[in-house]
Amino acid sequence: MNNITFLIKKICCIGAGYVGGPTMSVIAENCPDINVTLVDLDEKKINDWNNSDLNKLPVYEPGLKNLVEKNRNINLFFTTNLNQSISEADIVFISVNTPTKTNGLGSGYASDLKWVESSARTVAKYASGHTIIVEKSTVPVRTAELIKSILSSSCNISEGNNSKTFSVLSSPEFLAEGTAIKDLENPDRVLIGGEDEYAIEQLSLLYQKWIPKNKIFITNVWSSELSKLTANAFLAQRISSINAMSALCEPTGADIKEVSRAIGADSRIGTKFLNAGPGFGGSCFQKDLLNMIYLSRFYGLEEVANYWEQVILLNEWQKKRISKLIIETFYGTVSLKKIGVLGFAFKSNTNDTRESPSISIVNELLENGASVVIHDPKVSEKQISKFFDNEKIGQSNSNFEGRWRYTSDLNLLFKDADAIIILTEWEDYLHIKWKIMSKLMRKPSWLFDTRGIVEEEKLNGSNINFWRVGKGFIKTT
Repeated sequence: MNNITFLIKKICCIGAGYVGGPTMSVIAENCPDINVTLVDLDEKKINDWNNSDLNKLPVYEPGLKNLVEKNRNINLFFTTNLNQSISEADIVFISVNTPTKTNGLGSGYASDLKWVESSARTVAKYASGHTIIVEKSTVPVRTAELIKSILSSSCNISEGNNSKTFSVLSSPEFLAEGTAIKDLENPDRVLIGGEDEYAIEQLSLLYQKWIPKNKIFITNVWSSELSKLTANAFLAQRISSINAMSALCEPTGADIKEVSRAIGADSRIGTKFLNAGPGFGGSCFQKDLLNMIYLSRFYGLEEVANYWEQVILLNEWQKKRISKLIIETFYGTVSLKKIGVLGFAFKSNTNDTRESPSISIVNELLENGASVVIHDPKVSEKQISKFFDNEKIGQSNSNFEGRWRYTSDLNLLFKDADAIIILTEWEDYLHIKWKIMSKLMRKPSWLFDTRGIVEEEKLNGSNINFWRVGKGFIKTT
């Protein structure tokens, strides 16, 4: 590439969610001379980003609050004003939701691109001069072609105004919720997919403000889009694989922690994503796998589609296996049993509950008549209430069957509980004094650790019956 002067002065990001918020905050931190604006039509979300109480930001990520506090209203802005934000931008990131379609062609598998399409039309309407469009959302292969088509058509009919020009790039995020800021500040790699040399160089120079050039990979658009789907498919596959082995460990006397440590020492395999648990969740893994399955079938690759579908089926089986095991431990009925749930987010260090294993496991317990009390240090009662049709129980309500309650008080959660289930590996739960807390529980009492974070010696003297994923039922003293 020829040397090109860096010309980006203003950035607009459409979508102020779990990707857009952290990504733009990191860019603002590392590019103090660039104005970064996150725009979203959700007025409440924008108000939350602008809230003076930084504990009320709509996204929780370690380190995010500090970045927002440092840069907000200096070179980092949050607004609902799409018109002005887009018209002033040199580069527009599209970071909107791409949920799985619920009806029509590809229902249950294909991604719904209505928000991407809407964003492209909005950019076409309000942009001025030359604008670089960057796909940041996880999208199916050839979405850039759709965006280009919309931009081209809109320009041709926009009152004869031919002064607008566009370049479309793909630069998918590879951040993991819970470590998003670290992932963005020191990524393993950054992908830029495109054909326009000028646009590629401008985006590359932006990233080079804090990322070494040798970590920036240039590909064609289609390779970039497919790389994101492939990365998530491989990571989800590892989780399903280790969960499959955890189920085999339990009846054989093996310990999944020891197995994980042994295979993780193999440099060809590595240690990451080898922790057994209740199943993967979050906004990406299942959605991207379903998209991969849909694409494979679209191109006639039925065997490929079937292969990836097994990863999802195993994940669903793991969640059902755990809820069934809990119910069977109580001789087939949890009716009127009080069960305390520790953790509702799909993983620790995030308040994201999308596709969380806790949803289906708690639902199964409620449908079987359990009284469920839920605690999570970062997930609100309002968030949890979106997932359950049944009425929650009040603080003094005596009719507990098949209903739920939220509490921020662990003593209330443990009081008269028949069982405790750890569903999210929050650090808070590592410091529970089980011997003390067990005195609040009904006897016989149970602990089901689906994350493998409690060592049996921590339960000594508690008289709690103990089950841990990948180990099974463990005798404690």
